[in-house]
Amino acid sequence: MAAGEPGAINECLNRFHGLVWSLARKLGAPAADAEDAVQEIFLDLWKSAPRFDPSIASETTFVAMIARRRLIDRGRRRMRRPEAMMIEESVASPSAQSDPVEVREAASLVQDAFRTLRPEQQRVLQLSIHHGCSHEQIATATGLPLGTVKTHARRGLIRLRQVLADAGVTPDGLSAEGLGPSGNGSA
Repeated sequence: MAAGEPGAINECLNRFHGLVWSLARKLGAPAADAEDAVQEIFLDLWKSAPRFDPSIASETTFVAMIARRRLIDRGRRRMRRPEAMMIEESVASPSAQSDPVEVREAASLVQDAFRTLRPEQQRVLQLSIHHGCSHEQIATATGLPLGTVKTHARRGLIRLRQVLADAGVTPDGLSAEGLGPSGNGSA
């Protein structure tokens, strides 16, 4: 492959596919993820072929070493990234019994609280919440340093919580007295 010989990649695939696939499955990659991992590993092997030195290790060892490293990297990335199911389960969905008037009142309180934020906090939170931008994307879009974006987001959320708590609204949507959302004793 390093010499660019035609058919070398096919020979490598035929020779080492079983090894790479078994390593992917052994290191715990789910079946769909294992297929992607195997493709990435062979692409990396193609890019790394010029580094192969037969005086250091055999071809099989070289392939296994690259495969193992890439699979460990993928596993670490997967551990750092929350699964979509975890996010969906953690987001509170509005109750089927929510009163539209109460929902409008709560939305109005949140909008009023949002207006109390500094303009840069409003901008960062709006890009994050309404547009789904990551901190990195917000930093790029606004020209602000990443740390500043994170600080604005954190301080803005703290301020929102404080203003809403002062208005008697707790994070779970109940009034401060522990009664229902409108304070009338209904749950």
